[in-house]
Amino acid sequence: MQTEHFDIVINGGGMVGAALACGLTQQQFRVAVIERREPEAYDPASLPDVRISAISRTSVALLEEIGVWSEIVARRCAPYRQLETWEWQSAKTEFSAALLNLPELGFMVENQVLQRVLWERMQTLGVTLFSPATLKTMDYQSDEQRWAVTLDQGAPITCRLLVGADGAHSQVRQGAGIGIQGWDYQQSCMLISVECQNAPGDTTWQQFTPEGPRAFLPLYENYASLVWYDSPARIDKLKTLTPTQLDREIMQHFPDCVGQVKTLRSGAFPLTRRHANTYVKPGVVLVGDAAHTINPLAGQGVNLGYRDIDALIDILVSARQKAAPWWQLDTLKRYQRKRYTDNLLMQTGMDLFYFAFSNQHPPVEIIRNIGLMAAQRGGWLKRKALSYALGL
Repeated sequence: MQTEHFDIVINGGGMVGAALACGLTQQQFRVAVIERREPEAYDPASLPDVRISAISRTSVALLEEIGVWSEIVARRCAPYRQLETWEWQSAKTEFSAALLNLPELGFMVENQVLQRVLWERMQTLGVTLFSPATLKTMDYQSDEQRWAVTLDQGAPITCRLLVGADGAHSQVRQGAGIGIQGWDYQQSCMLISVECQNAPGDTTWQQFTPEGPRAFLPLYENYASLVWYDSPARIDKLKTLTPTQLDREIMQHFPDCVGQVKTLRSGAFPLTRRHANTYVKPGVVLVGDAAHTINPLAGQGVNLGYRDIDALIDILVSARQKAAPWWQLDTLKRYQRKRYTDNLLMQTGMDLFYFAFSNQHPPVEIIRNIGLMAAQRGGWLKRKALSYALGL
């Protein structure tokens, strides 16, 4: 069986891996993607996906560069222009697009819409797609400075650079012997797609409660997504309820501003933090959740992944233009230096925010609400914090 060679092989064709494949192919790299299953075809009559991503303006710019954003807008997404956070109603902090003279803060996009559009773009660009397929073995041939990869089906392949874009349980990360640090938050999260009695508007909000945050993400038409953080036992109990029973729980445990809603579908997952000890090894690089997972409190997961691939593409293209060996460790370490600290800071910032609002001691409660009131009047500092969160 003849071996096929590529410049770059990406394990994982999800939202991050597919975007990376499109960007690299546009830069004339020969790219292959290994993916377990092709995303489902887009159906405009389908109910909204339970998985939603808050796409920042910086991520929109990347998606425009690879030629997919107009198609996402043509299908369905929803802009959000204001973000509100509170524990006490009297200590509400509001961030608006107008604060930075922007038309919007970002867009709520269903994962299934984003994945499908990216998949179709890979096909248009001529990315080689091995799907349905899974990575079986990976062996680094140091004398040739390349990876030999075998799949569960099909011919063996080789590449200069093997990319792990295969999620929190990355095969590439494990196969390269890269360790991780992290912990479980002892809390779970339920995502609930709902139909609202009234139009959801363009404000996304988050209320902190003793049990965990409650969040509202406006979608298209009269649809929205609710996010319910709570103990694993509580979320497990909610998973057993019928949609009508869940509606009643929402009315009881969410603030009144959620209005009357009808549950359409739901899903849940445990909250964990993971950070790879390194993002690179000879001929290997990690991006997105394979490198780092973050508390979803601020919806930064996919945006951090897009910052990763934006940096990686720039570094690989720059090295190749200088006739440097773009696949070697010295080049890849530039990506590590550019992204590791930024991701760590975002992880740590979200953790500090999460743990500050998880502490129910009265003095801490008073201090954090005073902090929210100060943030509301923060002026320059408030604008700076919003700019950083948006990647501007």
